[in-house]
Amino acid sequence: MMPCMKSSTFVMVHVGQSTEAQRNLVHGIETLSWGFPEEKPEYRDAHPQFALLATGASPRVQLENWLQDTATLYLFQVRGGFYEGRSWHWPDEEAERRLKYPQRFGIEPLARLENIPLGPKGPLTEAGSDAIRRSGTDRGMGKLVQMPAQRLLELAGIPFDPDEPEDVPLDKSPGFTAEQVEGKKKPQRRRRGAGYISDPKKRKAIELHAENHAVAHYEKDGWTVERLGKPYDLRCTRGTEELHVEVKGTTGAATSVELTINEVLHARDKDNTVDLYVVSDIKVDTRTDPYTASGNKVTLFTDWEPAEEDLRPRKYEYRLPYTTS
Repeated sequence: MMPCMKSSTFVMVHVGQSTEAQRNLVHGIETLSWGFPEEKPEYRDAHPQFALLATGASPRVQLENWLQDTATLYLFQVRGGFYEGRSWHWPDEEAERRLKYPQRFGIEPLARLENIPLGPKGPLTEAGSDAIRRSGTDRGMGKLVQMPAQRLLELAGIPFDPDEPEDVPLDKSPGFTAEQVEGKKKPQRRRRGAGYISDPKKRKAIELHAENHAVAHYEKDGWTVERLGKPYDLRCTRGTEELHVEVKGTTGAATSVELTINEVLHARDKDNTVDLYVVSDIKVDTRTDPYTASGNKVTLFTDWEPAEEDLRPRKYEYRLPYTTS
């Protein structure tokens, strides 16, 4: 008898092959965020653990035909749950200067799986597979299903605890980048790291807004704040106390942030007390000069020390082989 597998809550999403849909997929992966045009009643009390974005198969077919097809599956861990976004975040939102996908959640890339059968030979339940199909006929709205994650995790080569399959170690998952999106009309975009903003003026506005917000927070608590930038952003003193603060800002969800090796080592040094202050859902008005940023959805981690299982290396220092010539 097959052992009973624990079910997890999934958000199942179909992503079309249009240039706009593929551009938004690239941007969502880059900025670790996803969104829908409207709130559904079932989202309100939902706490999904995983999201599955599927592309490459046409949803406008009968279920029996759908189950004969294959698709590329992007598996994510959901971070932070659903929230109402207030910033223009996706390229088409920026272009049209309006919110198109206000119902949002954070996504952490776990694995990309190619040419996966959507029927019984694949890792999805029929209900899970059909939820993707129904999403594709409903403007890409996410459909919530209960489904075991184990077969997907096994296929991706990700270790898991059968009793707690949602507790995925980030450092043991392969992950993927936006460069691996291979739609027929894939937009040409340069990958520069998670959450990277190509416009330097916009990036500067986001960083300054997040830092200003952090400074105001700590000064309100009685700290004297000094802006350093390196080796950490803020040095806070209050009497004999000293606190160091790393500040991060994003227009998307508070999912992941980029850290340098020096920032990791500094936070792990037992001689330092470090906070991580994250401002997400920042809205930037590019019509002003300089750009104007607003929004203050804050996630604060006090006495912060990044754990190994929450870190995924994106760059390596390569030591060249020793030669005698």
